[in-house]
Parts: sequence; C-alpha cells; structure tokens
Amino acid sequence: MYMNKKNQYTRREVLSRLALVPAVLSVPQSVLWANNSSANNRGGYVSLFDGRTLAGWHTNKERISHGDGGRWWIERRVLLCEQDPPGSGNGGMLLTDKKYGDFELEIDMMPDWDIDSGIFLRTNEKGHCFQIYVDHKDNGLIGFISTEGPNRMYIRPFTIHGVFNNKGRLTGFETKPDSRDVAWKPDYLLYHASPEQWKKAWKTGKWNTLRVRCVGRYPKITTWINNVKIMEFCGETCPSPLYRKDFVAEMLGTEGHIGIQIHGGKTAWREGSLGRWKNIRIKEL
Repeated sequence: MYMNKKNQYTRREVLSRLALVPAVLSVPQSVLWANNSSANNRGGYVSLFDGRTLAGWHTNKERISHGDGGRWWIERRVLLCEQDPPGSGNGGMLLTDKKYGDFELEIDMMPDWDIDSGIFLRTNEKGHCFQIYVDHKDNGLIGFISTEGPNRMYIRPFTIHGVFNNKGRLTGFETKPDSRDVAWKPDYLLYHASPEQWKKAWKTGKWNTLRVRCVGRYPKITTWINNVKIMEFCGETCPSPLYRKDFVAEMLGTEGHIGIQIHGGKTAWREGSLGRWKNIRIKEL
C-alpha cells in the first residue's frame, strides 16, 4: 500500500497514475508561457511579469532612504518580497527596466497584515515618484496617493485598522479619519470612495486587483480596487499645501519606471510578513 495524507492507493493505482506524468511534462514551457501571456495581453495590456523570472525588472541601483533593495523571489508564479534580512529595516524597490508615461496598470496583490508597501508611478532610481499606497496595517490605507521625494505629499481621507477574531485572524477593518489635519480636505481629490465603499471593495485574505490610470504632465491619476473606483487625483489643480506641481513635474518628468516598494524601517514591516504580487500588466496610452 502507498499513502499520502488523505488517501491510500494500491500498487496498480500508483503505476496507473505515474503513466500520466510524461504526457504532462511533455508540454513545452513555451506553450505554457504563451497561454499565460495571451491571457494577460487582453485589451491591449502587456504582461510585465512572466511568473518565472525577474526579467525586465531590477532593484534600486543605489541605496535609497528605504534601503538597498530588499528581498524578491518567485514561488508558483507569485512574486514575493520582504525586508532583507527579515525585520532588519532594509527595504527598497523593484523597478521595471522600461519607463512609462501615460498608461493603465493592473496588478493583483495579496499582502500579509502589517506591511507598508506601495506602487510607484513615474519613479526614478532614487525612488522619487507618485505612489499608490499599499499600507496593509493599522493606520494604513490602500489605493490612495502620495508622493515620495523632496516634496512629500500625502492624501488620506481615512485610515484602516485591523479587526481580528479570537484566533488572531484578520477578518475586516475599522476606519478612522487621518489624524494629520494636512492629510485631508474634501477638495484634495476629484473623487474618493467612502470608508464603507472601500471596505466593501477590498477582499480580506484574497487576491485583489488594483488598477491605476496615469495621464498627463501634471498627471490625473485614478485608482480602482476590484473594479470599484477608489480615488481620482488631479495633478493640475490639487490644492494640498504639501504639493508643488511644478517642482514634482520637473523632478519626475513625464515618464519613469513602475516600481513596487518595500518600506524601510523596523516598524514599517513586521518580520515574517510578505508582499505578494502577480498578473502585472500595463497598457500604454
């Protein structure tokens, strides 16, 4: 008898199952990748992540405020990341080799609790950019906007705080207004989802799709989570006192890399927690 965790098999059944293995293994890897690629290339989108390698990507070439790069690896077609070493405070960013100006980006994410991450838009090698928050932690938020660099702007109408069951499992969120008065005024965004709309859009413990549209010299940036519109920012008219549109436009130009961030600092990323990403695709506009 042969045994796994759930079933027992006779020798004949085992041999019968093994006879199927060569047929499965004979499928060329190129065909498998072609099928995956065609799925990602719908509607003019092009895949940025092949699910097997980091081809087309690089970590920051020089040390930045968040660290010298962090740790990135792939398991079962999923891109994973954490500080390097875990809990050390050393983060960084993973950047596309190619630069993009006007585009729509889609990325699937399933972050562990208590990580501070983000999607960088039009970023340079120093990490200066427009950022879409992926702060899956207390006092965090996902899908809203900030800038990284000498001109630090942040826009957050509310923050999320985890709700856990008696086994310590995250089951949902409470929301609170951002405690910093400068973080929010109703005219900072052209549109923003309410806390209830955000909580309904985000699927706890499941894969979530973030879509970002970025267009213009002073970009209009719009985000969706699982096809629910989250916010719309106008770089031409935003009145936040923290935002200097001409300074940012001069610093970033009209195109830059797409980046994924591992926040630096020992309090920003809990040791053992991972960022998870897949199905990264872009459509140039």
